[in-house]
Order: sequence, then C-alpha cells, then structure tokens
Amino acid sequence: MAAAAVSARTMPNTQKTYEVSRADLPMSCPLPDMMVWNSHPKVYLPIEATGKAKCPYCSADFVLVN
Repeated sequence: MAAAAVSARTMPNTQKTYEVSRADLPMSCPLPDMMVWNSHPKVYLPIEATGKAKCPYCSADFVLVN
C-alpha cells in the first residue's frame, strides 16, 4: 500500500521547465506533489507579477499558464 502512494508522487528536480496554474499559487519548489525527502528545502517563488520564476536551488523554470 505504501508503494502505491509513493509511485503516485512526482520525482523532484527531473524537469527543467514546469507549467503551473493560478490554482497552484502560492507557488513553491518543490511542488506539493513532489517527494521532498531527496530534494532541496522548500522555497516560495514570486511568479504572479511576471508569470515566470526560477528556483534558486535547482534552477528549474516555472511558467504560469491560465
């Protein structure tokens, strides 16, 4: 049962660009559905003003889509 729960989670830092929606705000990296045990500390990213943000830890780019 635990294996099924883990497999449903997204591996962190596996992509360089992520699309997020307004429903994901406030936006943080790693994203809420990512496993955090092997990732960097959670950081909130200000994406609302420009529609784009870059994580200072893993350099992932986030793009706000409607």
